[in-house]
Amino acid sequence: MALLILGVLLWTAAHLFKRVAPDARARMGNAGKGVATVAILASIVLMYVGYGRADGAFFWGRHPATVGINNLLMIFSVYLFAASGMKTRMGQKMRHPQLIAVKTWALAHLLVNGDVASFILFGGLLAWAVVEVIVINKQTEWSKPAHVLTEPKKEITAIVATLVVYGVIVGIHYWAGYPTFG
Repeated sequence: MALLILGVLLWTAAHLFKRVAPDARARMGNAGKGVATVAILASIVLMYVGYGRADGAFFWGRHPATVGINNLLMIFSVYLFAASGMKTRMGQKMRHPQLIAVKTWALAHLLVNGDVASFILFGGLLAWAVVEVIVINKQTEWSKPAHVLTEPKKEITAIVATLVVYGVIVGIHYWAGYPTFG
């Protein structure tokens, strides 16, 4: 459990460092990007290994209805990532599409994983995403664009990319022993 907690804390610190200590981050220059990247990659490894080894109380499990809701939320979450990167209509109308995607991802996983390790992993990353949005909103102004112009090709590409990435995610989950469809 300690590795899992350490991984979530390292993820949070690496992502919030730039926002809560901008002067210290600026003094690091370009080297700061490398440090952040290594910290984030290390946090992912710690979370993966820690989650696999964690044990604890179990409060609820998977149910066909929650599995279906989870899968729909996951498709939406993956789409938000694609939409933000491809500058689609939805991606441009939202302030934080990637952080909303993380929140959606975390909630979807908490729906079907009712154990302590899941509370730490998914609940911890949900809390990080909420804090990140609050910190960003306090530091920077944003106004929704009045006119959003996107090409239909970008919208179609985002949908296709969503389905492909979702398929890869499903494959990885099955490979790791976590069936996504029940």
